[in-house]
Amino acid sequence: MIETGTHETDPWVQYFARRGHPGARRLASGTEGIVYRLRQGTVAKVWTGRPPEDFALTRRLYADIARHPLPFDTPEILGTEEHDGVLVSYERELGGRPLRSGTEGDPPARDLPRGETDALLTVLRGLASVPGTEAMRRLVIQGDDRPLRQGHSRFSDALAALVERAAGRNGEALAAHVPGLADVVSRTAAALRALPDQADSVVHGDLVPPNIHFDEAGRPVAVLDFGFCTTAGDPAFEAAVTAAVWDLYGPDADRHTAELSRLFARELGHAEEVLTLYRRAYALITYDLFGTGPQDGHFRWCAVRLR
Repeated sequence: MIETGTHETDPWVQYFARRGHPGARRLASGTEGIVYRLRQGTVAKVWTGRPPEDFALTRRLYADIARHPLPFDTPEILGTEEHDGVLVSYERELGGRPLRSGTEGDPPARDLPRGETDALLTVLRGLASVPGTEAMRRLVIQGDDRPLRQGHSRFSDALAALVERAAGRNGEALAAHVPGLADVVSRTAAALRALPDQADSVVHGDLVPPNIHFDEAGRPVAVLDFGFCTTAGDPAFEAAVTAAVWDLYGPDADRHTAELSRLFARELGHAEEVLTLYRRAYALITYDLFGTGPQDGHFRWCAVRLR
């Protein structure tokens, strides 16, 4: 992680100092909160938008993943507390560094290095080896109002239902930029429901560059920040989303998505048309999570995919 922010005026730095961590430093921020390094090997995460009573599911999620040997580390929660209604979790610091700092300002090279694509395959294979659990099925995808798998035994049926719900959240804003949106939603949901059964595995759902840490040799050593789109589901969904979000906004983004899709289809056995379908579903369930107009980069990306 990259240290950010002004430490002296950060009220959370002052809070951690009062809690016995005078050397606390802000490391990074994301959609779920802000991470601080307290001392070597320990970090604290200040959560936003997550009721503390729901955090037990996250602890169970991490424990379920940890039961399976993986070639990289995943988060481990050491303890939690609440301060002024805000959840604070204390976690083991994960090693390594991201290859790139973000999704916009640091695009990858035009030709993705072999080591980078091999690392992505390692991560996808590892996560696909972790079976889905009840805790994973009880998680809520960001922006929704219920667990994704509630009332559904199959991931593809649950995703189809979410596509329909999400299109109703801010569908008018999206329809202004996607002609025939209602037909797109209907066809996408029907295609999802027509998919054959697949065994569930853990789905991270947000394998952007900052969420995979690498060692000096370029090997993936940690996967972090589960929660944005984490569930139990089809490993092909993970592969489809990863092919897109690894480079969302760079000048060669479409080239990289196509390249990774072909690679994942060949090496992991996923049908390319299924990867395309899952990316369309991803655009429909996330289009309004950061903004509801073309001024927002993610909204624009989703609209282009759906057109």
